[in-house]
Amino acid sequence: MSAELVRLAAACVLPGFPGPVAPDWVRRRLAEGLGGVVLFAWNVESSEQLAALTASLRAENEDVLIGIDEEGGDVTRLETAHGSSYPGNAALGAVDDVGLTEQVAAAIGSELAAVGINVDLAPVADVNTNPLNPVIGVRSFGADGDLVARHVAAFVRGLQATGVAACAKHFPGHGETSEDSHHELPVVATLEEAALLPFRAAVEAGVRCVMTAHIVVRSLGDEPATMSPRVLRELLREELGFGGLVMTDALEMRAISATVGVEEGAVRALAAGADAIGLGHDLFDEATRSVIAAIVDAVRAGRLAESRLVEAAGRVREVSHLPRAAAPGESVDSSIGREAARRAVVVEGTADLAAGALVVELAPEPGMAAGALPEGPGDWFAEIVPGTNVVRLHDGDVGDALGAAEGRQIVLIARDAYRHAWQRDALATLLAAAPDAVVVEVGLPHWRPEAATSYVATHGAGRVNVQAAAERLYSGVATRGGAVR
Repeated sequence: MSAELVRLAAACVLPGFPGPVAPDWVRRRLAEGLGGVVLFAWNVESSEQLAALTASLRAENEDVLIGIDEEGGDVTRLETAHGSSYPGNAALGAVDDVGLTEQVAAAIGSELAAVGINVDLAPVADVNTNPLNPVIGVRSFGADGDLVARHVAAFVRGLQATGVAACAKHFPGHGETSEDSHHELPVVATLEEAALLPFRAAVEAGVRCVMTAHIVVRSLGDEPATMSPRVLRELLREELGFGGLVMTDALEMRAISATVGVEEGAVRALAAGADAIGLGHDLFDEATRSVIAAIVDAVRAGRLAESRLVEAAGRVREVSHLPRAAAPGESVDSSIGREAARRAVVVEGTADLAAGALVVELAPEPGMAAGALPEGPGDWFAEIVPGTNVVRLHDGDVGDALGAAEGRQIVLIARDAYRHAWQRDALATLLAAAPDAVVVEVGLPHWRPEAATSYVATHGAGRVNVQAAAERLYSGVATRGGAVR
């Protein structure tokens, strides 16, 4: 293999790696020209540690692109341990104050810049038109294309003002799907113009990066968007006029890995017009080597033009060179996150909580995008209301919750109850036994139990969302809550 060709191929690949310190293979690959990495929760222990990690990566290759998923709300990497200090998109869309969205994005960007991150894989620009969508939900600003567009543009402006590149995702729009591309290949019949409005707005706002969706849009062809010249060249480049970096969603997702495979997916994505190949959470040195080799082989076989690699590698390098606007260790005021979360809370009925409440958290399986967190809404609620105990249910068995009630006020925390029959059944049973219970919906509030006399919608399940609701319900002094069972 030509050393220069291998270096060009490597410059287009972005793997992940486990742990808070870069392993030897990552350092070696960076020295050999690897384009960048994507960090996940297991790479983050503290701000100081993360700043040291990114500095070590940059010491091997000053052009390194360091990306992370920091959407706010449900999807956080910086604050996985204790939950996000910023509400996610659904809350910001519910408030519908573009100035507030821009401020929140700027605060997130400042935190990222301070630890050496140069690309945030946000904002989610999908219009959540399908209420049963299992992967987007509260990650979207809403179901109206115009609303989503104005908030995507505001988020891009706020984030990029800090020197961190925004990456609008998932092009051309994942909001109409009913399947999760982490598990299978979603297919939709057509692409509505409303789905493109946020991406048009992002391009007009100067977004530096767009991430592809592993979905098939039949009206645009039979290939997943990630590997479709019709989607990436004609629609994104030519029609929308985007000249920045096109990055793939993680190729380890089964929409690609279980169909054409990671190596073939990388080659086809580059040929179609993608520039940066995201491998994902669990593909390391061997997969990186294999993908680079597949790209080189494709060039030698005439399937992929070397000039395409030169173009793609150049776009990766351009984004990695954005000026960083904050120094490691610089403090960031996250109070704008609390303000935004409070403004997003909607309360119906009169619910006043006293100390010593029982929280019953109806907890569905965590989505792949957010991952499992060590703390949950019940824990965060208990931090505000003293003497609170938490019972966490993962199915419809409410016996433990009823047994623990003992005459106390009950708070029922549901998440997307409209999508989960077991949650609706559990709420009906619990409300029949405790009609004065307060229902707090931390997902999308598309369904409200008729028996609920007090109903609260947070528009997100992040820590700051849940605590904003608790503060509305309880006016006492916040303390650490009780035990979780």
